[in-house]
Amino acid sequence: MAEDLKTLDDLKSVVTPAAEVEAPREPVRDDLGRAYATGKRKDAVARVWIKPGSGKVTVNGKEINAYFARPVLQMILRQPFQVAGVVDQFDVQATVKGGGLSGQAGAVKHGISKALQLYDPSLRGALKAAGFLTRDSRVVERKKYGKAKARRSFQFSKR
Repeated sequence: MAEDLKTLDDLKSVVTPAAEVEAPREPVRDDLGRAYATGKRKDAVARVWIKPGSGKVTVNGKEINAYFARPVLQMILRQPFQVAGVVDQFDVQATVKGGGLSGQAGAVKHGISKALQLYDPSLRGALKAAGFLTRDSRVVERKKYGKAKARRSFQFSKR
C-alpha cells in the first residue's frame, strides 16, 4: 500500500473525511418530558430536573425564596433563564447536597444551565458564551503541615 502512494493527491483520494458536518444535537428528555443534569460548585452537588411550566423553582422540597433567602442567591439561579431568554417557561426541581449556600446556588445554576441545553440544544450557544456550562473548578486549598492554615504561618516571636 505504501508503494502505491507517490503524491499527496494519491493520499487525498484514499483518505475519506470522517464527518464533514457535525450532526445537530438531539434533545435529551425522559419519559415525563423532563431534562436532567448534575451541577457542581465547590463541595456542593445538585441534581436538577427541568420541564415546561410556569417558572416554579423548588430546591430540596422548598420554594426558592425559602431555601435561598438572600436575593443575590436567587438572582444567581435565575441567570441561565435570562441569558437563554426563557424566563418563566420552565419548572425546576432540584436536590442539592454539600457545601454552603453560595456553593449550592452555584451548583443549581450549573445544573439548570446543563439541563436547559439538553432540553433545547439551540440554547447551548448563549449559555456557553455566558460561561454557564463550565464547572467552576475553584475549591478550598488544603491545609499544609507546619502552617496554621493553607498558607498562613504561625505567629513568630523573637523572644
